[in-house]
This record gives sequence, structure tokens and C-alpha cells, in this order.
Amino acid sequence: MADGGNQIEWRVTGMDCGACAAKVRGAVERLPGVSDIDVAPMTERLRLTLDERRSTPEQVEKAVRAIGYGISPRGAAPEKPKGGFVLPEGAFPGADAAPPDPVDALQPRPSEEVQPAWHATSKGRLVLGTGALLAAAWAVHLLASEEIAQWAFVLATLIGIVPVARRAFAMARIGMPFTIEMLMTIAASGALVIGAAEEAALVVFLFAVGEMLEGVAANRARNGIRALARLVPKTALLETGGRTREVQAEKLKIGQVVLVRPGDRVPADGEVIEGTSGVDESPVTGESVPSFKEAGSPVFAGSINAEAALRVRVAKSAEDNTIARIVRLVEEAESARAPTERFIDRFSRVYMPAVVGAALLVAIVPPLAFGLSWGEWVYRALALLLIGCPCALVISVPASIASALSAGARNGLLMKGGAVIEAVARITHVAFDKTGTLTAGRPRVTDIVPHAGSAADVLALAAGVERGASHPLGQAILARAEADGVEVPTSSAARAIPGKGAEAVINGATVTVGSPRLAEEAGVLDEPIRSQAATLEAEGKTVVLVWRKGIVCGLIAMRDEPRPDAAEAVRQLRAMGIAPVMLTGDNARTAAAISDGLGIEHRAGLLPEDKVREVRALGQAAQVMMVGDGINDAPALAAAQVGVAMGSGTDVALETAHAAILRDRVGDVPGLIRLARAAMANIRQNVAIALGLKAVFLVTTLMGITGLWIAILADTGATVLVTVNALRLLAFRPERGGQPGLSGATSATPGRVAAPAFNERT
Repeated sequence: MADGGNQIEWRVTGMDCGACAAKVRGAVERLPGVSDIDVAPMTERLRLTLDERRSTPEQVEKAVRAIGYGISPRGAAPEKPKGGFVLPEGAFPGADAAPPDPVDALQPRPSEEVQPAWHATSKGRLVLGTGALLAAAWAVHLLASEEIAQWAFVLATLIGIVPVARRAFAMARIGMPFTIEMLMTIAASGALVIGAAEEAALVVFLFAVGEMLEGVAANRARNGIRALARLVPKTALLETGGRTREVQAEKLKIGQVVLVRPGDRVPADGEVIEGTSGVDESPVTGESVPSFKEAGSPVFAGSINAEAALRVRVAKSAEDNTIARIVRLVEEAESARAPTERFIDRFSRVYMPAVVGAALLVAIVPPLAFGLSWGEWVYRALALLLIGCPCALVISVPASIASALSAGARNGLLMKGGAVIEAVARITHVAFDKTGTLTAGRPRVTDIVPHAGSAADVLALAAGVERGASHPLGQAILARAEADGVEVPTSSAARAIPGKGAEAVINGATVTVGSPRLAEEAGVLDEPIRSQAATLEAEGKTVVLVWRKGIVCGLIAMRDEPRPDAAEAVRQLRAMGIAPVMLTGDNARTAAAISDGLGIEHRAGLLPEDKVREVRALGQAAQVMMVGDGINDAPALAAAQVGVAMGSGTDVALETAHAAILRDRVGDVPGLIRLARAAMANIRQNVAIALGLKAVFLVTTLMGITGLWIAILADTGATVLVTVNALRLLAFRPERGGQPGLSGATSATPGRVAAPAFNERT
């Protein structure tokens, strides 16, 4: 943030494409004291840093209104844009809510429950109006004289071009003369001057149709996130004093208990405290198989209770539940623009003036240099102006990115913007953390080998050290202690030793639970114990030692089985030409036992900093994706070209990562890459469509084969084709490699693999 500046946010209505965002950006970037401008058409957001000593928020709002868009402060009622360019009301429910309360933003207001039909919007009315005028002019042409018909076409053109010209001159006043509206105004006016009134009227009508279709397509692209935003129910049944009462779901507080009846949506992230039922998590994660829930199981907002009543203790506030986090991630993703998109934006800034210059040369050089007809070549120049409009090119990338983000969100795959999508599509190596990623992260104690005291004594000391631990190995020890009915002693001064173990003070003595390597460093590992540990590790088990006052009390061995779909995910990655590798802090024997079963290379005995070093070493000659779920994985996630957090991971991992997988399913990693590759293939198709059509009609126009109405039809057609092609990504199925007819997906994959239930351990 700039010195003396404050970050301020508004909702801007009327934006439906990347060109709109560029106009809003251009309107405010010329104001003194404005910096860090972020315009997001999909969420209708304008965010910038403003030095209010040089410009005021009112001046920013005036600049945006001057070019025909509506603007209102974050949290205020949305303002209707002025002029003929209006999106349907409620295009993004909640986009105008205050940032601290995103769940309030997610709840659609009554006026937004029903979206108006296209003909009820201003753009729709402009289409109907210009269409009616054009039809009336044609009727006059058939029934009356040619002269009267000509005036009817002139009238239809003038009425239809007024809102377009208003926007064009508003943009010109702020220093942006090269816009599609200005090109349209010049072309239509020029056509009237040279006597092509009928074509001018048709051009205005086709342009209005194209603008309306852009608005409809933009609204359609928002539907995925809008549907996600509406998953959280408005009300909840809160239990107080043995009775239930209906309250607003957004007002629920952590620790409160709610009743979720069969058929109800879960109103908040929480933990089941009573009841047994299947819960449908597909609305959020895309997982088709209901997840079994019982006391102690986590549930999250938006999922549907399918079978029996559950009592749920609220674990997260409304602004931090799963749905709110997903919506925030997708909203923020628009800010991370893809390199391709930034290049096209820069290209279009040079391209538009070049097109105007070329059209001017076409209009004057042939008549002046070769004595050709002024009317014919001015006509061709006007057609060239329309063909040269970069609308289809400008929208080609953001439309695909928006569709890919929506498709991913519906399938439990989140990517933080277009830059991440491009990076994922280029991935050549995938590095996996082992515990909680390739394995279920729920190891169980298999062996307790006492050396001083009984097995129960060893387990009690270890459980005392691990009391309250979040690490899977610590939780496994605590679970075994509870199952065996072992009394856990009170401990103090507990601390974790990253990548090696933990220690705490019990009965006045420091007790350590750690890896054989930590025991070696502490000088407590003798040859017999080393041999015992090696034997257990050879069986694929993770071994920890428990020692106190330099004496080993015993060994505890645990084993964590691979996820059911891990081997298939590794096979899919290899089939896609991607090299997988496992990074783990476990010993070499345990790592080898897991990796051999999965068919994956491994690096063992790694501390968190070692994982970072391995990722950076791989990244010197390859594009590396790191997949992990724990706090220890956060540095490696940040070091990779793309960091991916598993859905069961910690908040730290999710915030550090560039992408997230909401389901605990390794098979979603190749699915994520397939989606990114499909998005990039879609972008390449869109650019080819936009440039290819323009190239064809540029030649035919200069040759005099096609005229004005074909030129605008080509431009509108290219925009519509590009948008429709981008919307096909909404139907993309990452686990199957796409849908028929959508290129860009890699080799087809077998059917969906059953996965463990979503587990939010945060």
C-alpha cells in the first residue's frame, strides 16, 4: 500500500467482459493519488489504494459514473448503471456486502431471488427497440417509396446509436478514444453519410444483439459461483435450554449446538456430537458418494443431511466456513490475471489505434493515389473499423478463465486465478507429501515395545507428551491410549520439535517422543534398540522412541496406509507425462514400503527445510507442483511453482497454497492438471477463432466481397463463438478428462475412484 493511502472497495455494476474492466481501470487510473487498481468483472469489484489528500472517493465514483457504469460503496445497495448497458439485477449475489461478513454477502436478497429475463434488461430492451425500428423501416421500404424508407432507416440508426455514442464520447473525454463504442459510432455515422442507411441500421441492431449476448454469457459464467454462494441456508435450528428455535445461520457462534434434520442443509462448519447419518457433500466437493457421519465426525456448511437427525456443534464462524472461504478464493482469483491475458491487454492497446490508422489509409489512399471511388473505399474503411474491433480477442482469455474457475469450484478444485491455471497446465513434476496426502493421515499404533516399565507405562508417557497434538502420529498415540483405557498424565511445557518429535515435562522430568534420528542425536540410541527400530521400519512402519532422563522407556510403531486412489492417481500422472515423487520425513525403509506399493520415487528423512530444498532443486529444470496438507508443508508449498493444499489440510497450508483440493482424494491432482490443460487449450481455440475470423473478413472486405453488416456480424459472431466455447468448460469433468467434444483434456481416465470422506482438521 502506498504511503498515506487507504484501500477502498466498491461494487461496479454494468461490467460484463475484460473490455469493461479496462474502461473502468482507465477511468480511475488518471486520478491523482490512485494506485493498486484491481477491477474484477465477474464479482463486479473495484478495489484501489487512494490517497484522499489528492483525490476523494466521490471523485472516483464520479469518474466511473461518467462512463456509464453504476458504482456504490461496499455494503451499500447496488446502483443501476446509466445508459444502455446494464447487467441483470443480482448478477452476483452478495458482491456488495462488507468484507468482514462474507456470509451475509452470500445470502441473496429478496429482489435477487428471481433473475429477470434477457428482454427485461436494458440491453434486452435495446435489442428489442432497435429490432422493432429495423423491422418497421423494412416494412416502409416494402410499402412506401425508396426515399421514405431511407429516412426510416436513418431514424432507426440514430435512435439505436445514441446510447453507444454517449458511452463513446464519455470514454473519449477521459482519454480513451479507441473503444468499440467509438468504432461503432464512426462506422454507423459514416454509413449514413455515404448513403448506406439500411446497412447502418442493421449494424446497430447486430451490435446490440452482441452486447446483449455478452451480458447473458457473463451472467451465465457467474452461475456456478452464485449457486455455490447460495448453498448455506439462511436459518438454523439452535438448541438452547433443551429447546430449539430458528435463528439466522450467519449469527451462529462457535460452540453453539444446532439440530440438522433429514433433508436440511448443514448451516455451519462443525462437529457431530450426536447421531448417525449419511451426509451428501456433492454440492460443495462434487463427491457423489454420501459420507458417513457419526459423533466426532466433521461436517461443513452447505452439505445435505440425508438420513437421520444430527446434533452439530458449531466449529467455525460464518465468515470462516468452507463456503465463504471458497467464494473468497474464487473472488480473489480474478485479481491474479494470466500472463496470456496481460499480453492480450497490452496488445489490444496498440492494436486498436493501428486498426483506426489502417482504416484511415484505406479510405484516402486509393482515391487520392489511384483515383478510385471515394464512396466505395470509405465504405470499405468503415467495414474494416468494425472487423478490427478486438472484443472477441479481449474476452477470449478471461471468459475461459472464469469458466474454468467455476467448473473447478463445482468439482472441489480451487485455483487462485489465471496465472495459477497457466502454471498448472505447464507442470512436469508433482511432489507429494506422504502423511495425510498420499496416505490417509490416520496411522494406528501397531506395536508397543517396552524397555523400562510396562507397555501401558510407555503409552501413558507418550500420550502425556502428545496431549492436544494435531500431528497424525500424535493423534494415533492418543487414540490408542483412549482405546486401551490408559490414564494420561498431566504434562507441562510441551513443545514440538519440527520434523523430529515432541517433548513435555511429566512429574518433574522431561519426556521426549521422537524419531530414531532424534534419539541418535540425544545419545540414547544403543545397538539393540537400533536393531529393533530397523526391524519394525523394514515392515513399513513409522517408529518413535520414548525416553526420559537419557533412558529409553520403549518404542512405539505405527503404520499409515496409502489412500485407496493413490496408486491410480500416480498411474494417471505418469500417463500424462508427469513425473511424481514422494517427499517424507519418515525413514527410508518406511518410505520405500509405501512408495514401492504406489510405484513412485521417494526422498526420505526430510525435515521441512529439506523439502523446500528438494522442491527448489527440482524446480531448476522442471515445473514443479507440491501437494501437501500440514503446517510443515507450508514452506514447500510456497517454494513450488504451484503449491496445492489438500482439503483436509490446515488453514496455514490452504492460505499458502496456490490451489486447493477440497476432497481428500489424490485422484483430484491429475484432475486439476487436466482442467488447467483444458482451459489453456480453450484459450488457444478462442484466440484462433478471434484472429482467424478477423483475418478472413479483413481480406474479403478489402476485396469488396463483404460489407458493413457482414463485418459487424463477424465481430459479434466471433465474440459469441468465443464466449460459447469458453462456457463449454463449465461442463468439464476433471476425473473423466472432460466431456465429448472438448479438446485440451489429456488421455481419458478410468471411472471415479471411491475416496475417503472430506475431513476438515482445522
